[in-house]
Amino acid sequence: MTDMVARADLQRTAAAAGTDAEARPVFIEERRWLGITGSGWQKIVAPLVIGLLALGLWEFVVRHAGIPAYILPGPWLILRTLVADWGTLSGSLWITLEITGLALVAAVLLGGLLSILFTQSKWLELSLFPYAIILQVTPIVAIAPLIIIWVDNTLLSLLICAWIVAFFPILSNTILGLNSADHNLISLFQLYGASRWQMLRYLRLPAALPYFLGGLRISGGLALIGAVVAEFVAGSGGTASGLAFRILEAGYQLKIPRMFAALVLVSASGIVIFLVLSLISHLLLRGWHESAVQREN
Repeated sequence: MTDMVARADLQRTAAAAGTDAEARPVFIEERRWLGITGSGWQKIVAPLVIGLLALGLWEFVVRHAGIPAYILPGPWLILRTLVADWGTLSGSLWITLEITGLALVAAVLLGGLLSILFTQSKWLELSLFPYAIILQVTPIVAIAPLIIIWVDNTLLSLLICAWIVAFFPILSNTILGLNSADHNLISLFQLYGASRWQMLRYLRLPAALPYFLGGLRISGGLALIGAVVAEFVAGSGGTASGLAFRILEAGYQLKIPRMFAALVLVSASGIVIFLVLSLISHLLLRGWHESAVQREN
């Protein structure tokens, strides 16, 4: 902080002396607590306060109105159930996260590869992209039973369902990014005789990275949704799998607190996936892209 004040005084002195330093802005460093700036604490504290108030109101209404637990359990009962049934729910959570992670990796690999091929061959894009759209707009809940019937392996069938849901955002966003490279730079690369590979590696891929990461954040949540929907379909047929099966099981047995505990784990998993992918995006873009550069003024 002392260095910042000294630099500000130096700039004012130079400005008084008639130099061009008066045109330079004087930055004020934002104070930090525990390594986090004031604006950063606002982003953390504000949602927490709203969430705690909502949970407190929920608990008060349940207790005051005497609502039975088999209709609407309170947050405290849900927490106690989550702790008591952790041995059962944690195994199902791991299955759901495994399917989600594998589906996301498959979507990244296949979506990224196809987007590169589509941008290199317009004929290929015109031929295959409509089928990708058809795959995206077809409700997964309608085709999941067929996939589960056709594929003998339960894990593989669930993985295919989750991949179908997560695939399209990565494909469409990456194609958009690859086609968004500066045309003046493309002309410059062509002027210097750059090959297609060189143009792809040094120009198109860096330009597409922010778009790809945006699609990745979307696909992370969609992969979880696809996995849960596929588990619901498989669970309805009596096949035990992930958290969705535990939700169905708890509903059949009227163990509503356990159902809510499983829902909490699904929601928490989605939040963690989004935060992790957002952190990866920030780390990859913070050094050069406008969306992640932290400005001092």
